[in-house]
Amino acid sequence: MKRIGILTSGGDAPGMNAALRAVVRTGLNRGLEIYAIYEGYAGMVEGGDRIKPMRWSDVGGILHLGGTIIGSARCKEFRERAGRLRATRNLLLHEIEGLVVIGGDGSLSGADVLRREWEGLVQELVDSGQVSKKSAGRSKSLAVVGIIGSIDNDMFGSDITTGADTALHRIIEATDAISSTAASHQRSFVVEVMGRHCGYLALMSAMASGADWVLIPESPPDVEDWESKMCEALKKGRQMGRRDSMVIVAEGARDKNGKPITSEHVKKALEERLGEDTRITVLGHVQRGGSPSAFDRNLSTLLGAEAVEAITTMDPAGQPLVIGMQGNKITRTPLNVALEKTRAVADAVAAKNFEEALALRGNSFSRSFDIVRTLVRASPHPPAPDQRRLRLAILHGGGPAPGMNTAARAAVRIGIDRGHIILGVRNAFRGLINNEIAELNWMDVNGWATRGGSELGTNRTIPKGRDLYAIARTLEEHQIDGILMIGGWSGYQSVLELSSQRNNYPAFDIPMVCLPATINNNLLGTELSVGADTALNSIISAVDKIKNSAVASQRAFIVEVMGYYCGYLALMGALATGAERVYLHEEGVAMRHLVQDVEDFRHAFQHGKRLGLVIRNEMANEVYTTNFMRMLFEEEGGDLFDVRQAILGHMQQGGAPSPFDRIFATRLAVNCVDYLEEQIARQESAGVCIGQVQGELKFTNLDEAPRQMDYDHSRPRKQWWMDLRPIARSLASQGPIVHGEGHRG
Repeated sequence: MKRIGILTSGGDAPGMNAALRAVVRTGLNRGLEIYAIYEGYAGMVEGGDRIKPMRWSDVGGILHLGGTIIGSARCKEFRERAGRLRATRNLLLHEIEGLVVIGGDGSLSGADVLRREWEGLVQELVDSGQVSKKSAGRSKSLAVVGIIGSIDNDMFGSDITTGADTALHRIIEATDAISSTAASHQRSFVVEVMGRHCGYLALMSAMASGADWVLIPESPPDVEDWESKMCEALKKGRQMGRRDSMVIVAEGARDKNGKPITSEHVKKALEERLGEDTRITVLGHVQRGGSPSAFDRNLSTLLGAEAVEAITTMDPAGQPLVIGMQGNKITRTPLNVALEKTRAVADAVAAKNFEEALALRGNSFSRSFDIVRTLVRASPHPPAPDQRRLRLAILHGGGPAPGMNTAARAAVRIGIDRGHIILGVRNAFRGLINNEIAELNWMDVNGWATRGGSELGTNRTIPKGRDLYAIARTLEEHQIDGILMIGGWSGYQSVLELSSQRNNYPAFDIPMVCLPATINNNLLGTELSVGADTALNSIISAVDKIKNSAVASQRAFIVEVMGYYCGYLALMGALATGAERVYLHEEGVAMRHLVQDVEDFRHAFQHGKRLGLVIRNEMANEVYTTNFMRMLFEEEGGDLFDVRQAILGHMQQGGAPSPFDRIFATRLAVNCVDYLEEQIARQESAGVCIGQVQGELKFTNLDEAPRQMDYDHSRPRKQWWMDLRPIARSLASQGPIVHGEGHRG
């Protein structure tokens, strides 16, 4: 295969440009010719200058742009055979042998139809003399690979689709702002979100925002007079102390009879039954627009690179594929399977078979719906008369990470709703030492879902010696049955220390579970940690601004990011910002690397480059510091470019948690409560940590720490994201230049 066409079709989605960039640069690196088809299928039908070859530089500086630079349009002509015939002729004239299509189910369905009709369309063009037999012979079949670009997240084949995470960011930015004004005036707000016939955006934004009610198409209210049930719950919430009420409505929401539930209908019900001042906010297309999130940039980049790999290795006459991410792994799914399962959900909703529709969305969706139904309650279910009420302690440990409060809120409310007594420990393990512990009630954690930092307080204290005796006394005094620690590596070490001292202190012979919360993403037993996504978004926000300032003159920036000895933030930040160079402690930095990189920068700036970006992990090298690198690049750059440094510092630990971190923290916390209940019921007392591994939540015994962790550098021995290093290197924006052995570009 020599030539590939790429198009974006249907509704635009943030991240499409990142996918386009990855396809173009990965393809060029592999020696392919990449043609952009402008304006989607309309451009394919029109042909001419709507189909153009892409150069390396054509996709420079587009990672941070929303929408799609090659345009998108809905095309009626392509739905007819005559239109597809014209499209086939244009592809043959440009000798395009494969298509990468970025769009939703309608766009990918169109590509599938074109592929199935290809042989007949080509023969018709030959018979009518519109193309030669030679041209037809070069493209006997059409290879098709799809990347799902849709904010709705409504298509099978990927756990999350390109654009959905950014749409959640837009929704959460709005709901966080609305909550402030609503609480000031004790108002009710109805927020309508997009999603077509899928309730993903509504459900996840309800979980992430701490909304008080949510309405989605897959699971309509289970009673006829749902308005009364909703209003009664909101009224009770006010009586419990809430100063505002927020109802999130999916645009495709229906009642059990299939009648649409509109935001106007909800507003009227609230005003008439509660007598409250109610406002409607229809977020509309702001959910589609704007700069893509860090997650969408990296997801789209990985999908684009995999799409090129897939299309060049697949049988051109074989089934088209959809490239997606399931868990934390890039996957390939036959397009016909993805389309069939996607349509099955819509058919189930249309047939009012809502249980099937909810099940078809997957276990994670159904589980999330059950969690949200508990979290939005105005008050918990009363404990059963004969129930054993467990006494569970919650504390933080390690440095602050956005999402710690979200996890604590979820654990507290889920635990209380199940009849347990939840005790909050102030100031991490110092609080256990000093007996700073008190019961938390339902409303104590109201509003915690959206807050950064740690309301319980956190520090890096690791108990030793006499501290252990004091902690044992505290646990005995409060009759603690189990512990949930939310935090980072020093928190894990503290729990490991308590577990190892069980023979000396019987009070420690209780189940203890660690929930990973650190921006460094350096913990055992998990591929992701709560807080890392928020930190990445802080990094790309800062770097986007830096790049805007730098492009005004010929300038290079050395940006230092946190992570201690773990390079996750540096590498993923480089991937999301398009940095030319990234320096990691895992790889080391040698002077020969720096000399070669300086020469590359000089060459690039001599040939018209205006902006250079280097990202450095804070501990990449203790000698070659950020300031050293700045001075080296500055000196060697001469008059070609000047150099500035930016040390982002603790801004990466602050701010409100991202939607991803809020949702992830909530899911982990609920599973931790499940685990503690199960362990106590079995009279077992393991010390474990929860994590996400290949898309599945699993528990790892802390005894595995010596085998899995590099203690000297506080990071796992195996770091999955280092496998992405070649992709980051190949997409570096100075072009496909090959250097000598050992180069770290």
